[in-house]
Amino acid sequence: MLITQRVFWGKKGLMRLTGALPLTTEGRSKELNIRRTMLKLHQIGGFVTLAGFLAQGIIGSQLYKAQGEDYVRLRSLHETMSKAVTISYATTALLSLTTPPPAVGQRRGLSTIKLHKYLAVVHMVGMIATNVLGNRILKNPELKPYHRTAAYTTFAAFTTAIIVLKF
Repeated sequence: MLITQRVFWGKKGLMRLTGALPLTTEGRSKELNIRRTMLKLHQIGGFVTLAGFLAQGIIGSQLYKAQGEDYVRLRSLHETMSKAVTISYATTALLSLTTPPPAVGQRRGLSTIKLHKYLAVVHMVGMIATNVLGNRILKNPELKPYHRTAAYTTFAAFTTAIIVLKF
């Protein structure tokens, strides 16, 4: 169980301490329904975030070529979209990180779920790097290629994380 899950769903987690969902058969049944709902929302959020990533990629590539008023307009749009994508990404991640634990432990060896989780680490690091670099570009334009590389890496890992669960 992840530490983020343990805070809510562990033996001494908030759901146990508050009595909201005691660790009983009935309580676990309710938790599994909550888990199912949270993971469905996680999937929907993933697709919304993916659409945002695509839009950001298009806007970002146009921004590289833009000048004058077009540059100012596109930069503003890129910054606004960045905030929206970051909120969507963070919400989607929190849905996964705080979901109740599964009823059965994970299988040994590599599975699509494990691969999805490994890729999540890659795209989370990439998302952080992309945002940090993006916030520093105005003061240091030489960071643009690194920002672009971080963004493309994040997009690739995120897209692959979705694909491995669909096939």
